[in-house]
Amino acid sequence: MLLEGKRALIMGVANKRSIAWGIAAAFHREGAELAFTYQNDRLKENLDELLDGIGGRGAFATFPCDVQSDEQLGACFAALADRWGRLDTLVHCIAFADREDLTRPFHEMSRAGYALALDVSAYSLIAAARHAAPLMVQDGGGSILTLTYNAVERVVSGYNAMAVAKAALEAEVRYLAAELGPRQIRVNAISAGPLKTLAGSAVKGISRLRDLTAEISPLRRNITQEEVGDVAVFLASDLARAVTGNTIFVDSGFHIIGVPTIQEQ
Repeated sequence: MLLEGKRALIMGVANKRSIAWGIAAAFHREGAELAFTYQNDRLKENLDELLDGIGGRGAFATFPCDVQSDEQLGACFAALADRWGRLDTLVHCIAFADREDLTRPFHEMSRAGYALALDVSAYSLIAAARHAAPLMVQDGGGSILTLTYNAVERVVSGYNAMAVAKAALEAEVRYLAAELGPRQIRVNAISAGPLKTLAGSAVKGISRLRDLTAEISPLRRNITQEEVGDVAVFLASDLARAVTGNTIFVDSGFHIIGVPTIQEQ
């Protein structure tokens, strides 16, 4: 029970295939007390159904929170403070870009689409961290986690606007780690391999990326939701008490491969 006694807020559960849900399930297994945010009523229904499968929706705190609204962010964390008084872990799993700005050529990305992807996918981490930090200080520090993808360093066709947003997100991890570190708040990112998620379905060719990971990664297999959840448990636990400012790859080693090795027949 690596997270027994810890309290975690998870932002971004869309459905059972969400990486956020994989992290939530792993946290629950390790004894963490959980709270969740949801963007709208439709996603709340999905979340409630999932929570019913791990003890019932009444056992968990849930809060509406559209991260593009400063008012909703403030209300969410105020309600969390009233309920718990402190926070140990914030899990940020929020990303969005207009489908058109993922499918059109990169140089034709719209100004509005660029701004939207950065606002929802990257700025939201800064805003959430600003609200979470005072609650973490109450208990001597904490851990902030977010999700990225290696399209930041490698060109991935169809990732376009989201690649730019994830690049900003990774820079934020380093700056937040430096600023919040003196308060014993750690900030890290997990760069997961391509999974079959709702967000991933918007990226053209994502199924081929999953196949390619299984074909040429050092481990010769793709990853699972559970494996990402286990790494998140480590980062949220006291085992990672000296780990901050990092992007940790959970991709079967795919990120180290340059030109795929061609096996002689």
